[in-house]
Amino acid sequence: MQGVFPAIVTPFKDGGVYYEGLEKNINFLIDNGVSGIVSVGTTGESPTLTYEEHQKVIEKAVDTVNGKVKVIAGSGSNSTKEAIELSQFAEDVGADAVLLITPYYNKPTQEGLKKHFGKIAESINIPIVLYNVPSRTAVNLEPETIKYLYEEYSNITTVKEANPNLSQVSEIVSSCDINVLSGNDELTLPIISLGGKGVISVLANIVPKEFVEMVDYALEGKFDKAREIHCKLFNLMKLMFVETNPIPIKTAMNMLNMPAGELRLPLCEMSQENKLKLESALIEAGLLKKKL
Repeated sequence: MQGVFPAIVTPFKDGGVYYEGLEKNINFLIDNGVSGIVSVGTTGESPTLTYEEHQKVIEKAVDTVNGKVKVIAGSGSNSTKEAIELSQFAEDVGADAVLLITPYYNKPTQEGLKKHFGKIAESINIPIVLYNVPSRTAVNLEPETIKYLYEEYSNITTVKEANPNLSQVSEIVSSCDINVLSGNDELTLPIISLGGKGVISVLANIVPKEFVEMVDYALEGKFDKAREIHCKLFNLMKLMFVETNPIPIKTAMNMLNMPAGELRLPLCEMSQENKLKLESALIEAGLLKKKL
């Protein structure tokens, strides 16, 4: 897997999923050249979706994309059984791959992680993207474990690496040929320089064209041009995590009249102080007009 894969938001309206808005957002991303989308990940507020909503959002994403780009369905869980069921559902409705987060709260050992991901890999035929984000899950998927999983299971092809430790990325790419996608927007260029293949991005929800250009330049070795775009977007990249994701990206999308809609508790509206910072950054980036 290679390129830009926005981790899409799940729009909510009047307490329910706003499927018309979801479709509009997906088509916007396709029109701007992304390689694929990631549905029902952390940015899609998967923890607060019901099981039925989770399935329906995946199905709607697959139907909307209609084969134009790849659909990576978030189907991870801290229950192996539930992750298998969601992954099998994603495969059945036509998703191209699944995104599997390391089990959160349980804090499994590396041996437990091998068995967890192995059981899921044996239950489906489509590619698996491992998702390592220790800041959210309290467990790090170690490079040796990634190497083992890549070599043992043919459908484990990619890792979304959101551990900010670039030494870990170096260890991964030097130990095996698994595809590495950045899980942190601001580390996309460094990770590509180490051999990464692209990014699963939050900010690309609103600037997909710029992200595609940046990643394309980087993959072609044109780092001067890629760095120009990176520097232009850097402030916005940082602001996407000034409060818990997806609070900032949904706030930005609503400011830009994109259908992001509500947040679900326990996530809540962005603070006024941070909202003003975000508004200023959007104006500075040329995405929002300054109020008269």
